[in-house]
Amino acid sequence: MNALSATSTSSSPATVQIPTGFADLKGELELPRHAPGIVLFVHGSGSSRHSPRNQFVAKIFRAAGLGTLLFDLLTETEAQQDARTGTLRFDIGLMAIRLLSVTRWLQNHPQARGLQIGFFGASTGAAAALMAAAELGLQIAAVVSRGGRPDLAGDALLHVLSPTLLIVGGHDERVLCLNEEAFEKLRCEKEFRVIPRATHLFEEPGRLEQVAQISAHWFTSHMGVSDHWRIAA
Repeated sequence: MNALSATSTSSSPATVQIPTGFADLKGELELPRHAPGIVLFVHGSGSSRHSPRNQFVAKIFRAAGLGTLLFDLLTETEAQQDARTGTLRFDIGLMAIRLLSVTRWLQNHPQARGLQIGFFGASTGAAAALMAAAELGLQIAAVVSRGGRPDLAGDALLHVLSPTLLIVGGHDERVLCLNEEAFEKLRCEKEFRVIPRATHLFEEPGRLEQVAQISAHWFTSHMGVSDHWRIAA
């Protein structure tokens, strides 16, 4: 597996407020110099932009020269409600609509204008990422699902044009089966990677780093890497 190394420094993260029409969402935008694109993190299952797993993966993406936007799909009030009921995390339509709003906001952001955009979805967030990608077409350079539920995107899978990578743990048997079914529906450029001996959250030593490296390579391959960055064998 390739190791990713940077030849330039990253900018400081900027805290942003993202208007979506019905709610303002909080996020962290960080752009390395000469980044070819930005990866939006679309989490699910009660996670947030502060998730140690998301922060770890984002750091590896930035080391590969990619910008990152980690943001909360839910407001603080909604997150508290979801913690009690667990219902909003399965409202794929709501998450997809908000992701569309965040994407359009980013496309008009002075620092990000003209950069390519990718979606990195986890759990139910992967379904929202694929639904939004189906709506946006080739405006989205690439999509990665990490231990996701792409099956919940339904017929939207048939309309995804963005190159899509599904990554699942080998011991995550139920999600593995659901991903296999979703993979068959995708008509875009696609790849399916199974991480051996990994469970749903890739908590085993080295497994999450492996996921991050594979994902970073997928994004850089489809966004192009600036001359200021290199992939070292």
